Amino acid sequence: MLASLALFAVMVAGAWKLFSERPYNTQQQIFAELAAGVLPPPGAPASDVKAALDHWKVKLRSDLALFAGDGTPLGATSELMPAPPVGRPADDWVGNAHGMAFSMHLPDGRFLLSRRLYGPRPAPLGLLGILALVALAVGVGTYPVVRRLTRRLERLQASVDRLGRGDLSARVSVHGHDEVARLARSFNTAAARIEQLVGSHRLLLANASHELRSPLARVRMAVEMLQAVPRQSPQAAQLQRDVGRDIAELDALIDEILLSARLEAADSRSGFAPLDLAALCAEECARAGSGFEAVARVQPPDPFVLRGDARLLRRTLRNLLENAQRYGAGSPVEVTLERTVDAIVLNVCDRGPGVTAAERERIFEPFYRPAGTLETAGGVGLGLALVRKIVQQHDGQVACRPREGGGSCFEVRLGVVA
Repeated sequence: MLASLALFAVMVAGAWKLFSERPYNTQQQIFAELAAGVLPPPGAPASDVKAALDHWKVKLRSDLALFAGDGTPLGATSELMPAPPVGRPADDWVGNAHGMAFSMHLPDGRFLLSRRLYGPRPAPLGLLGILALVALAVGVGTYPVVRRLTRRLERLQASVDRLGRGDLSARVSVHGHDEVARLARSFNTAAARIEQLVGSHRLLLANASHELRSPLARVRMAVEMLQAVPRQSPQAAQLQRDVGRDIAELDALIDEILLSARLEAADSRSGFAPLDLAALCAEECARAGSGFEAVARVQPPDPFVLRGDARLLRRTLRNLLENAQRYGAGSPVEVTLERTVDAIVLNVCDRGPGVTAAERERIFEPFYRPAGTLETAGGVGLGLALVRKIVQQHDGQVACRPREGGGSCFEVRLGVVA
């Protein structure tokens, strides 16, 4: 469309240049002197002027008209000739309803107008007709471009309609590198994100409903048994402790489900602020109690400072420490911090039975428990999944690696933004 409009502007400028006023150059001055020499002099009888004009009309195949310097007609081969441009000494194009004529200013002050004979011809189109032809030409020239654009928009609209009807797999093919292509890529990204969110929420709901059944069933059974035993008996006290443990498990499960849903639904980067990861590690190790060995490998005075969400990173450390306590078989847990050029590396290592190679990725899936793990061992299968989501929101990576001598190491690598 822009190219067509630019071409139209160039054509209009060329036509304006072609039909606009002409400069009075040397060649036209010679023609004016010749015309003054072959025509009767000023003051000659009108019959002589008319005869000379008729003679040259045949020779030049043009209508001619001669005017005095004040615009008074002196003779003409046609009554339809326009008036000369009185007051402007330069040559000029003049016109009326019957067409255009060229006005030549003679050295003696008179004006000679000439218009070529074309024979019978239709009346000129006029301004509206010319504009209609120009509009038609622009429309014909731009239709293929506009139709290609609208066809791509129609495909995009069809994909949006499919997505609105619930087809989360709806995508649109991307062609080109213009604004419509960028819009199509944005739609595909948004549709993929929506499909991922809905799928993860469905999986989370299905797994949560399954995980909630076990503690709820145990609580219900304990309540029924409490009604059948004396309140002051040792059996009643044990049932109360079991109920408290099951309620705590339900509370932890609901808390982790809500946190997982929030991490899926929103990006928390807007709340990032500078924080000291070493201080967070020290606080969480102290909170977890004895059995932790903190080791820091860093060349002073490099700090363990990065931008992040302190609440989420604290939750990451807590989940890793609790996981190491739970599956570490009572062995000491080693927490290591190391600073590299562009990252901070956190390792939480235990001396437990370790994780098989086939399960080192699966343990980060929601509600996944390694083979042989019982529900009574604690945990709901969301801790490591939350760790991965939080680390990914901090543009980092987490992996489970075997530890030399037995056990496992969970390595968290967080980028440092200057």
